[in-house]
Amino acid sequence: MYGKMMAIMISVVISGVFISSAFAELAGNERKGKYIYRKIYETCHARGEVNADTPPISPDAKTQEQWERIYSQKDFSAMGCKEEWSKLSEEDLLNIFTYLQAHAADSPSPAKCQ
Repeated sequence: MYGKMMAIMISVVISGVFISSAFAELAGNERKGKYIYRKIYETCHARGEVNADTPPISPDAKTQEQWERIYSQKDFSAMGCKEEWSKLSEEDLLNIFTYLQAHAADSPSPAKCQ
């Protein structure tokens, strides 16, 4: 009886670990997103399309819902640097979205690009 109970508990714990790691894969990497977001504008600035190498829109310029709408519609026209945005992979976009949403105006830790 005790052995069966222990086997069930171990199975539940192992299942929980696998489920947690599967959900973690769905979320982007916030640090990578911040790096990629800034890199877009550095590249765009070097090309001469924008005047500064910092992003024109800070994460706290929009709410989480607004960032989600932009990401779901893949409408980055307001962001400028169309050429750079069009080259990004889905993973890069997810990482950027994770960064922007985590630091949106209504997030627990709003942030400005500096």
